Amino acid sequence: MRGAPRRGAPGRLRIIGGQWRSRRLPVPHAPGLRPTPDRVRETLFNWLQPVLPGARCLDLFAGSGALGFEAASRGAARVVVVERDPRLAAHLREQVAALGAEQMEVQARDGLGYLRQCEEGFDLVFLDPPYRQGLLVDAIECLERPGLLRPGARVYLEHESDASAPKLPEGWEVLRETRAGDVMGVLVLIP
Repeated sequence: MRGAPRRGAPGRLRIIGGQWRSRRLPVPHAPGLRPTPDRVRETLFNWLQPVLPGARCLDLFAGSGALGFEAASRGAARVVVVERDPRLAAHLREQVAALGAEQMEVQARDGLGYLRQCEEGFDLVFLDPPYRQGLLVDAIECLERPGLLRPGARVYLEHESDASAPKLPEGWEVLRETRAGDVMGVLVLIP
């Protein structure tokens, strides 16, 4: 979740719905940290509400953890949050502890490295990598490895609105798209 800094970071991140609705979490200052805007998160999680309770989720390039915290708040059974910056990962662990979010696990490591070694299957994956580094394309390729995505899984892709959408693997179906300012969000269904 790093790219062009957004207004409001550092500052506070508001959880929009669920168990921790309206709870505000601190967001540390970090170069390029850009939490997914409230409007985009609200739209995304309205789309996901029917499939979120009990889901196994992965927030791969976590940054502020906005997507992972929102998923956990709304009933996901398990949320793995991966962030390579040790300082941000430590901050995420502090927020998980403060919320008592036992369903959340923070991994302080490289996202692509995590995908290459992961043995777990997920129902929902959030991909919001740092912009303009080619990580979205690489992460999609890694997700094609058998077993990482459970049948009927959803993948949320977020990228800068002025960039071309990444090429999706055969069979992946775009369900919904949203645009807000410099953010383009795409929700994809996996067969």
